[in-house]
Amino acid sequence: MQRRGFMKAAVVGAGSVALTFTLGREALAYPAQTGASPYGGLQAADANGLMLPKGFTSRVVARTGQLVGNTKHVWHGAPDGGACFADGTGWIYVSNAELGKGAGGVSAVKFDGAGNITGSYPILSGTTDNCAGGASPWNTWISCEEHNKGLCWETDPWGVKPAVSHEAMGVFNHEAAAFDPDRKVVYLTEDEPDGGFYRYTPTAWGNLSEGKLEVLTTDLTWAAVKPKGQDCRKQVKNMHLFDGGEGAYYRNNICYFTTKGDDKVWAYNAATNQLATVYDNDTTANAPLTGVDNITGDPHVGDLFVAEDGGDMEICVITPNDVIAPFVKIVGQDDSEIAGVAFNPAGTRMYFSSQNGTTGTDDGGITYEVTGPFRRSL
Repeated sequence: MQRRGFMKAAVVGAGSVALTFTLGREALAYPAQTGASPYGGLQAADANGLMLPKGFTSRVVARTGQLVGNTKHVWHGAPDGGACFADGTGWIYVSNAELGKGAGGVSAVKFDGAGNITGSYPILSGTTDNCAGGASPWNTWISCEEHNKGLCWETDPWGVKPAVSHEAMGVFNHEAAAFDPDRKVVYLTEDEPDGGFYRYTPTAWGNLSEGKLEVLTTDLTWAAVKPKGQDCRKQVKNMHLFDGGEGAYYRNNICYFTTKGDDKVWAYNAATNQLATVYDNDTTANAPLTGVDNITGDPHVGDLFVAEDGGDMEICVITPNDVIAPFVKIVGQDDSEIAGVAFNPAGTRMYFSSQNGTTGTDDGGITYEVTGPFRRSL
């Protein structure tokens, strides 16, 4: 069913929708509505320009054009999508560079168990408009190019193995990738006003070089498309159109993904083959979230965190009880966007970037870390 038809069919009062998805979250009543944050209200901006809940602190990890910590690596411009990978007792944060004309790529920052920066280095270069992506179950980072001939590049967060592109995953305006290990598929979003929601099934799980590419249709079936040549979104007449596909995040049979054109957060339930609206700016009173972009989840209680491209320069939390509220706000950077939201493996530190920082340009990027009492239970 179409999104509004799906919602109306399950109305149980006051515009809420009763669903029984098994998400590792509590029983849901989509779509989320504005309410009080479980973290409390935002405090005055700190020295880094971040408004945070009480008990949370921030630090700047990297700035475009400057050396990262005590390393010899200069941080890239226009930092975008990112993810964290476990590295012994420490972790690695990778970050895309959304720069054009072959100036894009990916860089990594290495941390020890105490959060000290111990290294930084490039893991992909010479690509174009690396926007979002996704972490694979075998600990690689898929960096997606956001242009008409964009590819998915598989990179090594440790910078040892060379990056490899996978044309079989489609040649189009890629945005994000979310891995579903239960069905051994990868979900892909497309940043077009008439974009699709794709499913890639590798011939062998763990090897993305060959496989089958499909797109979701209006009747929630999957139709095969050719990965290159004619635009993927023009091959299937009844393709389900999504207005500006952005971030994607998978957990417990659900792929959450966002569309910036209409400020929505979606949930595709792969187990029941249902599509629902988690958040809709148009139907949410005093809606706190606009410019819907990157999305991730915490590793403990099932909170979703959604970043804004513009809007109020906030990251908002959507709780398992379907309450949405601001979690962090960046002040004085209205000509920027927030991207690359990710948690370290322990879920104690959050990373993200302001793509254009205070300058409003690609050379003003700032990458942050937020530390504090992230929830361990509901």
